[in-house]
Amino acid sequence: MKVTRTINHPLREGLTWRQRWARDDNGLIACWESGRELSKKDPDKADQAKKGELVKLEWKGGVSEKLVQDVLRGTLFYLAKWQGLRGDDLDIDVDGDTVLTCIKTGQVVLFNKELLP
Repeated sequence: MKVTRTINHPLREGLTWRQRWARDDNGLIACWESGRELSKKDPDKADQAKKGELVKLEWKGGVSEKLVQDVLRGTLFYLAKWQGLRGDDLDIDVDGDTVLTCIKTGQVVLFNKELLP
């Protein structure tokens, strides 16, 4: 299943918790929207993400230094928020793997549904 949403969509407002988190997208749209909001509050972090840094966020997937392990596992919630932070369209293949390498640390991070509830 793919979860997509164009950056041209306005942020959703007035939704209940269930409407944001308990739908087919599993809350990925809510995370992406949260990233869009964060980009306005923290433009420096947004600039870092736009450069390809996997900045620290509340979800597992961001890195501040290269770790001993070759590949770190990250959650799709992180990937969705990071895409929103960068100002990208939401584009996540829930059934596939996405591998990103942090431009700052060189750390490889694998994102997939394994860490979804």
